[in-house]
Amino acid sequence: MADEKTVKDKATTTEQTKKASAKKSVDKKVNIKTSAKTTAKDNSTEKSTKTDSKVQDKKTETVKKTATKQESKSEKYQPSYRQFYDSKIVPSLMKKFNYSSVMEVPKLKKITLNMGIGDAKLNPKALESAVKELTVIAGQKAVVTTAKKDVSNFKIRRGFPVGCIVNIRGKRMYEFFERLNSIALPRTRDFTGLSFKSFDRRGNYNFGVKEQIVFTEIDYDKINAIRGLDIAITTSAKTDDEAYALLKEFGFPLREKPVKKNESAEAE
Repeated sequence: MADEKTVKDKATTTEQTKKASAKKSVDKKVNIKTSAKTTAKDNSTEKSTKTDSKVQDKKTETVKKTATKQESKSEKYQPSYRQFYDSKIVPSLMKKFNYSSVMEVPKLKKITLNMGIGDAKLNPKALESAVKELTVIAGQKAVVTTAKKDVSNFKIRRGFPVGCIVNIRGKRMYEFFERLNSIALPRTRDFTGLSFKSFDRRGNYNFGVKEQIVFTEIDYDKINAIRGLDIAITTSAKTDDEAYALLKEFGFPLREKPVKKNESAEAE
């Protein structure tokens, strides 16, 4: 009996040791797997951070390159009228009006081209051709304008298309002003100069062109009809005299103002 008990105790102890060793091996395997997973995760996070940092560095480099290219292009090219304004017009106007600072000298702010079409609602092709023509003239996409009120006499409802408009600023404005001054206006039929009375008492000048074909960008064979357009030159001048002097310095074909008797006597 004693021998049987000892044999049973030995068997139980061996089974317990086997179970304990199996548990230890399983725990070791689990720990190895978890450590491998954590290391893989750490490696993946490190790789992702590295890739993100590389992508951000590339983006910043491309942004810097594009900015430097744009700056170099902007520094290289300046319209001839802009250069003429900075070199000659600014000093002459400062001497004429006794400005204390360069910032007081009036300058061009924008040029607005407006083309009205009365039958735009009934004839949509006329509106499309007008938009194309104004876009070609200005070098910028024209915007369709709509009626703000109901006008029963003209059978117009609010929201009906009425015409198209373009606002030009910056370098494009100086380029257009040069083409207008040196090419388009001299081609006008029976042109004797523009009136000096078309200022709006705030330093802005408005005038009309009867035919759009005076601009060389328009092909006479492709136009739908001959239309006129309004041109508004907006300046930073506070008075009409300053705006008149600014446009005359650019060589704009304005008629000469009549000199008053008091001014002529003072000049003599």
